[in-house]
Amino acid sequence: MTALLGKKIGMTQLFTEDGQKVSVSVIEAGPCPVLAVKARNIQVGFDVAKENALRKSELGLFKKINVAPRKLVAEVLKEAAREYKVGEELKADVFKVGDFVDVTGISKGKGFQGGMKRWHWHGGPATHGHTTHRRVGSIGSTTTPGRVWKGHHMPGHMGNVQVTTQNLRVVKVDVENNLLVIKGAVPGHNNSYVIIKKAKKKKAQ
Repeated sequence: MTALLGKKIGMTQLFTEDGQKVSVSVIEAGPCPVLAVKARNIQVGFDVAKENALRKSELGLFKKINVAPRKLVAEVLKEAAREYKVGEELKADVFKVGDFVDVTGISKGKGFQGGMKRWHWHGGPATHGHTTHRRVGSIGSTTTPGRVWKGHHMPGHMGNVQVTTQNLRVVKVDVENNLLVIKGAVPGHNNSYVIIKKAKKKKAQ
């Protein structure tokens, strides 16, 4: 499994050779130093941190392996055919143009929202004296079952959860600037952290 930690820069658009406009996301992908090598996983870091922002125990790990402290640390699956060494850096060139990737991030938080926005309800009638345009309405039944079913769609907290968007195509790889340009949208706000992995369900064409 090839994977990198990165940061969402934002969205823009590119034009193909035949003039088609393509919406793309730009991600700062790596460099990610290898912090530890385990049986099935490797531990990698991303985004240099100030020493006073970490605990002494965390700083000790980085000093022991002679790597600058990192803000984000995560474990990813190793690629079976590759050998890893502590301290080596994984860069954007682990992906190539045409690869499909899965991108995981924390979605934008939208606070407390009503059912129409949160669950895409159609709403009630808008005219002829109706007063329940956007309200919940009946949420249960009478004697049977005499309660509200678990999982019933209701107003509540929306967003700020881990989301994975699958099968996004890599359009451009800029190794010098550590950038990946990916077709489509990826989870999270600008400057939020993401994990980019080779797609599980789709292979490069």
